[in-house]
Amino acid sequence: MTDVDQETALPSWPVGADGAYVAARRALASAEQDLRDQLERVAAARRRLPPGPLLADYRLAEGPADLARPGPARSVRLRDLFEEHETLFVYHLMFAPDAAEACPMCSLWVDGFHGVLPHLRRHTAVAVVAKAPLPRLRAWARRRGWTGLRVLSSHGTSFNADLRAEHPDGTQRPMVSVLRAEGDRVRHLYSAPASFPDGGERGIDLLSPVWNVLDLLPQGRGDWYAGNDYVPGPATSPAPA
Repeated sequence: MTDVDQETALPSWPVGADGAYVAARRALASAEQDLRDQLERVAAARRRLPPGPLLADYRLAEGPADLARPGPARSVRLRDLFEEHETLFVYHLMFAPDAAEACPMCSLWVDGFHGVLPHLRRHTAVAVVAKAPLPRLRAWARRRGWTGLRVLSSHGTSFNADLRAEHPDGTQRPMVSVLRAEGDRVRHLYSAPASFPDGGERGIDLLSPVWNVLDLLPQGRGDWYAGNDYVPGPATSPAPA
């Protein structure tokens, strides 16, 4: 923000703020604008990535749109998840085949995507894919209240491994992917795991309002970690086999 902008813009502090606060807030506003500009440059570089590989014709398991219905399950081609859209946004939910619950952090992100689903669907198709068997995955989606969100199981397929959404030992990896339909095929465009290559976290934190709001608070985010003990529904409900 230029000095002229700083002087003419409506202040972002209330009447009565002292000189020390005003000076510090102006400096912070400049830093925030620098961050905005850097984010725009990174987003533009992301859009300039060359096309990724064409993917295999994966078939995933999906149940009825009504999560309360146990079945029937059906096999769905990855290509068919695009519906009328050119792109598909996938959240790779960290939910191992033998786990009783999904990762609480992953569930936090999906809670956020579910909340803005009508807006996202104006631009792209959206799906959540996990390695857990379909009945367990649907039970978890029902408990979290993910009504209207397409949740699919990749159990028994190489989808997770091929997209690097799991480690060689089978450990699941939280990640988002953007795919594009090309005729009857699907091309990979971009993936981002929850951790950066250096091992540091916050790889996809910008996609969750939770972290952005916590960063505004005086106490920050600290070492808080999301839990599954305060979600809707009985926390002690056993997961189906």
